[in-house]
Amino acid sequence: MSPATARILRLLMELRRMGVSDSRTLAALERVPREQFVADPFLDQAFENTALPIGCGQTISQPLVVALMTQALEVGERMKVLEVGTGSGYQSAVLAQLCRRLYSIERHKPLLAQAETRFRRLRLHNITARLGDGSRGWPEQAPFDRIMVTCAAPDIPPTLVDQLKPDGIMVLPLGDVGGIDQELVRITKTPDGIDIHPFLPVRFVPLVEGLPEE
Repeated sequence: MSPATARILRLLMELRRMGVSDSRTLAALERVPREQFVADPFLDQAFENTALPIGCGQTISQPLVVALMTQALEVGERMKVLEVGTGSGYQSAVLAQLCRRLYSIERHKPLLAQAETRFRRLRLHNITARLGDGSRGWPEQAPFDRIMVTCAAPDIPPTLVDQLKPDGIMVLPLGDVGGIDQELVRITKTPDGIDIHPFLPVRFVPLVEGLPEE
C-alpha cells in the first residue's frame, strides 16, 4: 500500500467515526485526489481533516464538511446539480462522481482557471464551470435537482430556491457572515414552501453578490 493510499484510508476511517455513513459519498471522496486541489505549501496536510487556504481569501473545506454536505444533498446519478462557489474545485470533483451533470459558479477568475485546469487533468467531463455571481444561480440551466452553496448567506437566497425542482434539496451554510454563528442547513422544496433542517455548526466565507474588481 502506498503512503498516499494509507493516508486517504486513514482519513476515510476518521470520517466514518464522525458520522459519514453514506457509502457513495465515501467512495467519491476516496476517488478524488485531494492533494491535487491543495496549494504546494500545504501538500503535507492534504489528507488531514482540516480547511486550507487556496488564495483570494478562500479555503478548501475540511473533508468532514465536504462529506457531510455531500451526504446531506442525497445526489442521484441521473441528477443535475448546481454548485455555488467552485473554489479549488475539490467539492465539485466529489459531486461530479455522483451526479449526471454539475454546473458550478465561481466569482474569482484565478480560482476558476485553476479549478478548470484540475477538472481537465482529472478528465471530469461532466462539470461545466463559469465566472459569475452565484447568488443569481444559473437560470439558463434551471431547474436543478440539487443545489449546494459553499459560502455563507445571512438568509436563504430566494433566487436559488426558485431554481430548485419540486422536492429538490439545497444544502448551504446559513447565518452570520462574519463566521461566528453559522450552521449548515438542508432545505427541501415542498408544495407548501420549504422544510429547513440544521445539522452542523460551521464557519464559511460569505456569499457575496457581484464580481470582485480586477
